[in-house]
Amino acid sequence: MATVELRFSAQPEHVRTARLVAAAVARRAGVDEAVLDEVRLAVGEACSRAVGLHRSHGITAPVSVALTEDEKTFSIEVGDSVPGPGVDPAESGASEASGGSGAGAARPDSEADGEGEDEMGLAVISGLVDDVEVRSGAGGGVIRMSWPTADATVRP
Repeated sequence: MATVELRFSAQPEHVRTARLVAAAVARRAGVDEAVLDEVRLAVGEACSRAVGLHRSHGITAPVSVALTEDEKTFSIEVGDSVPGPGVDPAESGASEASGGSGAGAARPDSEADGEGEDEMGLAVISGLVDDVEVRSGAGGGVIRMSWPTADATVRP
Protein backbone atom coordinates (compact mmCIF):
# COMPACT_ATOMS: atom_id res chain seq x y z
CA MET A 1 0.00 0.00 0.00
CA ALA A 2 1.65 3.22 -1.19
CA THR A 3 0.49 6.53 0.27
CA VAL A 4 1.24 10.11 -0.73
CA GLU A 5 0.39 12.74 1.87
CA LEU A 6 -0.07 16.44 1.22
CA ARG A 7 -0.60 19.24 3.70
CA PHE A 8 -1.21 22.77 2.54
CA SER A 9 -2.26 26.05 4.09
CA ALA A 10 -5.92 26.89 3.64
CA GLN A 11 -5.40 29.12 0.61
CA PRO A 12 -7.48 28.67 -2.57
CA GLU A 13 -4.41 28.83 -4.80
CA HIS A 14 -3.13 25.53 -3.33
CA VAL A 15 -6.23 23.59 -4.47
CA ARG A 16 -4.92 23.48 -8.05
CA THR A 17 -1.71 21.81 -6.89
CA ALA A 18 -3.68 19.20 -4.94
CA ARG A 19 -5.77 18.45 -8.06
CA LEU A 20 -2.67 18.02 -10.23
CA VAL A 21 -0.93 15.77 -7.70
CA ALA A 22 -4.10 13.67 -7.25
CA ALA A 23 -4.46 13.15 -11.01
CA ALA A 24 -0.79 12.18 -11.39
CA VAL A 25 -0.90 9.71 -8.49
CA ALA A 26 -4.24 8.27 -9.69
CA ARG A 27 -2.79 7.72 -13.18
CA ARG A 28 0.26 5.99 -11.69
CA ALA A 29 -2.02 3.85 -9.48
CA GLY A 30 -3.86 2.54 -12.56
CA VAL A 31 -7.10 4.53 -12.45
CA ASP A 32 -8.76 4.47 -15.88
CA GLU A 33 -7.89 7.50 -18.03
CA ALA A 34 -11.60 8.18 -18.61
CA VAL A 35 -12.07 8.71 -14.86
CA LEU A 36 -9.12 11.05 -14.24
CA ASP A 37 -11.20 14.18 -14.88
CA GLU A 38 -13.66 13.02 -12.24
CA VAL A 39 -10.78 12.47 -9.81
CA ARG A 40 -9.48 15.98 -10.49
CA LEU A 41 -12.90 17.59 -10.08
CA ALA A 42 -13.79 15.65 -6.93
CA VAL A 43 -10.47 16.46 -5.27
CA GLY A 44 -10.86 20.10 -6.26
CA GLU A 45 -14.33 20.25 -4.70
CA ALA A 46 -13.23 18.48 -1.51
CA CYS A 47 -10.14 20.66 -1.09
CA SER A 48 -12.08 23.86 -1.87
CA ARG A 49 -14.64 22.84 0.75
CA ALA A 50 -11.91 22.22 3.35
CA VAL A 51 -10.21 25.53 2.54
CA GLY A 52 -13.54 27.37 2.85
CA LEU A 53 -14.30 25.73 6.19
CA HIS A 54 -10.85 26.59 7.57
CA ARG A 55 -11.07 30.18 6.41
CA SER A 56 -14.62 30.75 7.66
CA HIS A 57 -13.74 29.36 11.10
CA GLY A 58 -10.37 31.10 11.41
CA ILE A 59 -8.42 27.85 11.59
CA THR A 60 -4.76 28.08 10.59
CA ALA A 61 -4.05 24.34 10.63
CA PRO A 62 -3.26 22.89 7.20
CA VAL A 63 -5.70 20.96 5.02
CA SER A 64 -4.57 17.34 4.64
CA VAL A 65 -4.84 15.07 1.62
CA ALA A 66 -3.88 11.38 1.67
CA LEU A 67 -3.69 9.50 -1.64
CA THR A 68 -3.54 5.74 -1.12
CA GLU A 69 -2.96 3.00 -3.68
CA ASP A 70 -4.19 -0.46 -2.70
CA GLU A 71 -4.27 -3.60 -4.83
CA LYS A 72 -7.71 -2.94 -6.26
CA THR A 73 -8.58 0.64 -5.30
CA PHE A 74 -7.19 4.14 -5.27
CA SER A 75 -8.52 6.29 -2.45
CA ILE A 76 -8.23 9.92 -1.46
CA GLU A 77 -8.99 11.38 1.94
CA VAL A 78 -9.32 15.14 2.30
CA GLY A 79 -9.32 16.28 5.91
CA ASP A 80 -10.13 19.52 7.62
CA SER A 81 -9.71 20.62 11.25
CA VAL A 82 -13.19 22.04 11.77
CA PRO A 83 -15.07 20.25 14.58
CA GLY A 84 -18.31 18.62 13.52
CA PRO A 85 -21.78 19.93 14.36
CA GLY A 86 -22.66 19.80 18.04
CA VAL A 87 -19.01 19.68 19.13
CA ASP A 88 -17.81 22.36 21.53
CA PRO A 89 -14.77 24.02 19.86
CA ALA A 90 -13.08 24.37 23.27
CA GLU A 91 -13.25 20.59 23.79
CA SER A 92 -11.81 19.77 20.37
CA GLY A 93 -8.91 22.20 20.52
CA ALA A 94 -10.15 24.17 17.50
CA SER A 95 -9.56 27.47 19.25
CA GLU A 96 -5.94 26.44 19.88
CA ALA A 97 -5.54 25.48 16.22
CA SER A 98 -6.82 28.88 15.21
CA GLY A 99 -4.10 30.62 17.16
CA GLY A 100 -6.18 31.03 20.32
CA SER A 101 -8.28 33.78 18.76
CA GLY A 102 -11.53 32.11 19.80
CA ALA A 103 -12.77 32.27 16.21
CA GLY A 104 -14.12 28.76 16.57
CA ALA A 105 -16.74 30.05 19.02
CA ALA A 106 -18.54 31.83 16.17
CA ARG A 107 -19.28 28.52 14.47
CA PRO A 108 -23.11 28.68 14.45
CA ASP A 109 -23.22 31.95 12.46
CA SER A 110 -20.47 30.86 10.07
CA GLU A 111 -22.14 27.50 9.64
CA ALA A 112 -25.42 29.07 8.57
CA ASP A 113 -23.67 31.30 6.03
CA GLY A 114 -21.66 28.54 4.36
CA GLU A 115 -24.11 25.67 4.74
CA GLY A 116 -25.56 26.04 1.24
CA GLU A 117 -22.12 26.08 -0.38
CA ASP A 118 -21.06 23.12 1.74
CA GLU A 119 -24.09 21.07 0.72
CA MET A 120 -23.58 21.98 -2.95
CA GLY A 121 -19.93 20.86 -2.81
CA LEU A 122 -20.91 17.55 -1.23
CA ALA A 123 -23.61 17.06 -3.86
CA VAL A 124 -21.09 17.63 -6.66
CA ILE A 125 -18.65 15.16 -5.08
CA SER A 126 -21.42 12.56 -4.66
CA GLY A 127 -22.31 12.97 -8.34
CA LEU A 128 -18.70 12.43 -9.42
CA VAL A 129 -17.70 9.57 -7.12
CA ASP A 130 -19.57 6.28 -6.66
CA ASP A 131 -17.74 5.39 -3.43
CA VAL A 132 -17.71 8.42 -1.12
CA GLU A 133 -17.88 8.70 2.67
CA VAL A 134 -18.15 11.88 4.74
CA ARG A 135 -17.20 11.78 8.42
CA SER A 136 -17.11 14.56 11.00
CA GLY A 137 -16.01 14.58 14.60
CA ALA A 138 -14.26 16.56 17.30
CA GLY A 139 -10.94 16.48 15.42
CA GLY A 140 -12.42 17.66 12.13
CA GLY A 141 -13.99 16.20 9.03
CA VAL A 142 -12.82 13.79 6.34
CA ILE A 143 -14.14 13.12 2.86
CA ARG A 144 -13.00 9.69 1.63
CA MET A 145 -13.37 8.89 -2.06
CA SER A 146 -12.22 5.78 -3.93
CA TRP A 147 -12.02 4.46 -7.47
CA PRO A 148 -11.16 1.01 -8.86
CA THR A 149 -7.74 0.53 -10.42
CA ALA A 150 -6.73 -1.53 -13.45
CA ASP A 151 -5.63 -4.29 -11.02
CA ALA A 152 -9.27 -4.58 -9.90
CA THR A 153 -10.29 -5.85 -13.31
CA VAL A 154 -9.90 -9.52 -14.13
CA ARG A 155 -6.92 -10.15 -16.35
CA PRO A 156 -6.72 -13.09 -18.77
